Amino acid sequence: MLILVLLLAGCSTGQMTETEDLLNGNFWERNVVYWFALMLDTFAGWFNESYGLSILLLTIIVRTLILPLTLKQYRSSKAMQKLQPELAKIKQKYKDNPQKQQEETMKLFQQHQVNPLAGCLPLLIQMPIFIALYNAIYGNPDIREHTFLWMQLGERDPYYILPVIAAITTYLQSKMMMSTQQAAPGMQGIMMIFPVLIFVMALSFPAALPLYWIYSNIYTIIQNYFLYVRTSSKEKEGVPAK
Repeated sequence: MLILVLLLAGCSTGQMTETEDLLNGNFWERNVVYWFALMLDTFAGWFNESYGLSILLLTIIVRTLILPLTLKQYRSSKAMQKLQPELAKIKQKYKDNPQKQQEETMKLFQQHQVNPLAGCLPLLIQMPIFIALYNAIYGNPDIREHTFLWMQLGERDPYYILPVIAAITTYLQSKMMMSTQQAAPGMQGIMMIFPVLIFVMALSFPAALPLYWIYSNIYTIIQNYFLYVRTSSKEKEGVPAK
């Protein structure tokens, strides 16, 4: 999936001079990138031409729109937790037959209508947004040349501050998810490698991209606090002492 992001991110047909010029581009530019560029221009106008704050508002809107998928992920994770005793029995019963173990596990998921991959949906939805934002930056000189805090949004962060923060926030939100959910061993390894990949990617991307990722991670951390940590604490408080 990360390789796909890198490939598609380089599919821009060239730098435009105005947002409206995207309407003369290919299908992707006319129907997707244009609207993201237009939103960024509009939001920037609300914040005294600050594209850094414009990206923040776009992040909040996007993450709020995919909140139903996140809630579906939350319900699926809670269902997975309830199924852990049954999964442990299947693993023990068919420990010498991995194929049968997998078949019985999938039957159990289907019986209880649990999708073990539901946690990937919000991330998959964000990938096209990430690519569209990348193209919008290079399609709009106002964004490319805009300075926000210490950085120029169309250039790489010269001090590597954004890549580091992007990696740290990715690690924190991944760690939070692993501490509140029962993830498969292979998935845990992927979630630990992901911050490193984000750091490497952020080193070569224009500053606006890791800035968006940081905003999104912070949104996720706050969201997961209320969905998992706070809810879990309340459930523990409601359990009578034995």
